[in-house]
Amino acid sequence: MNIAMVLVITLTWLGGTCGELGEQLFEVGKLEMFVDELPDMPRLNGFHSVHGDLKPTSLQIGMFFTKWKFHRDLPPTPVFAFGTSRSRATVPGPTIEAVYGVETYVTWRNHLPSSHILPWDPTISPATPKHGGIPTVVHLHGGIHEPTSDGHADAWFTSGFRETGPKWTKTTAHYENNQQPGNMWYHDHAMGLTRVNLLAGLLGSYILRHHAVESPLQLPTGDEFDRPLVIFDRSFRTDGSIYMNSTGNNPSIHPQWQPEYFGDAIIVNGKAWPRLTVRRRKYRFRIINASNARFFKFFFSNGLDFVVVGSDSAYLSKPVTTRSILLSPSEIADVVVDFSKSQSRTAVLANDAPYPYPNGDPVNEENGKVMKFIISNQPEADTYTIPKKLIEYPSADVSNAVLTRYIAMYEYVSNSDEPTHLYVNGLAFDAPVTETPKSGTTEVWEVINLTEDNHPLHIHLGLFKVVEQTALLAAALEEFKDCMTELNDAVKCHISKYLRGKKTAVTAHERGWKNVFKIMPGHVTRILVRFSYIHTNASYSFDPTQEPGYVYHCHILDHEDNMMMRPLKIIK
Repeated sequence: MNIAMVLVITLTWLGGTCGELGEQLFEVGKLEMFVDELPDMPRLNGFHSVHGDLKPTSLQIGMFFTKWKFHRDLPPTPVFAFGTSRSRATVPGPTIEAVYGVETYVTWRNHLPSSHILPWDPTISPATPKHGGIPTVVHLHGGIHEPTSDGHADAWFTSGFRETGPKWTKTTAHYENNQQPGNMWYHDHAMGLTRVNLLAGLLGSYILRHHAVESPLQLPTGDEFDRPLVIFDRSFRTDGSIYMNSTGNNPSIHPQWQPEYFGDAIIVNGKAWPRLTVRRRKYRFRIINASNARFFKFFFSNGLDFVVVGSDSAYLSKPVTTRSILLSPSEIADVVVDFSKSQSRTAVLANDAPYPYPNGDPVNEENGKVMKFIISNQPEADTYTIPKKLIEYPSADVSNAVLTRYIAMYEYVSNSDEPTHLYVNGLAFDAPVTETPKSGTTEVWEVINLTEDNHPLHIHLGLFKVVEQTALLAAALEEFKDCMTELNDAVKCHISKYLRGKKTAVTAHERGWKNVFKIMPGHVTRILVRFSYIHTNASYSFDPTQEPGYVYHCHILDHEDNMMMRPLKIIK
């Protein structure tokens, strides 16, 4: 480590320590809940109409430093926000509405200042421009599109494209929109800075509609009864600014990095514990968990059901009714709620997921509540239905897989037993690529979680189905971990000898195609990954073998930023 880096680390740590001594956290318990109306974020069409025909369009969306009001009684908060101008920038950013088969082009422009509003750690290999500025790059999560538009972590750029990362290729992203209809979200993906750039506000939703396929379902679509709910957690200082601990859990190793960020206030569409007045009818909510590390287990205080129609970026084959939904960071649940069935005039959307999940602290008064629905007393006619069948995609069969891969998740700790970094397959991100699936094929991935945390695995480009979840024998788990730590080879460590524990059934509404799944600690989760379109089984409409390739990673952002991410190279 050179002298300059030592100086940067020392100053960062000292600055963070001194700053924390003087800063005052806002006691969010003093904020009154359910006083702000739930915002509906601005909508941007990813297409335009010419004599009734839908045509491709080009959008210019900037990233701006501005202020945002998260609560009526909280001072305005400095944020980084997406928008078509600084005055129109919002947190979350505008909802992009795209249409199947109509291309969308987006030029993401970085108008951010030279310095970050949150502490960042120079020791975890973040994107570090030579001439200052804040590196950003946008990933459309769940999108199936060319590598040059995927938002590779090393394809970052600073304000005005003054400086670019080693994998940067072009200024305008091209989204083909040739995949199955469903829900996605866009967010920053810059190397080592994703957690701070998202905390600052760089995220928004993206909906891909297919009218010919979706209209017969008669679900709420594209109107006031169809609302994205982008949910995340934040803490604040008394001046309204976002609070993030600026001292690491191992400050002599990483002066700032902490293994998980948890905020005290729950934010929905940019407001802390908002309220929404609803009519006695069906509503559709596209729920996105945009937190850094917090899992949510959602349920209604008055016992209302969720009818799940989609998971992540794809519809289910049939609706699933459930009283609760567990969402890890970056997972999406597409649900219908029928408020005509409520016996009460109000319903609180609540949460009872421990943090960290699954063995952390229980929820408290603040993070155990999400938002409030005020339900009209007047009954009304409702033309929307919940069909018995949704969209059936071509079947997926393990017997069609061309090979099996073992993907192991590791966590490393210091002498004080505090996490220092996390690896996938025992390798740093910049180690040579080891996952090289062939375009158009299907693979089985046996994902081995050797840590104590639940890690949401996200694969760029490929969609997958969860086949099986099997516990490793608890009595011999340490023995297997020791072998894996030494050899990093599941076959040589005789995984079949240890893979004899209890099997956990896949939750009914998670048996469809997904792009994120919760990998249970001490378990092996078998997934069937497809590298072609799931709705047609056809090859991609672009060349997926181009540079800079794709990645897969844990979607706890603090883990992803500290090496729990690996490259994914598609080959012909």
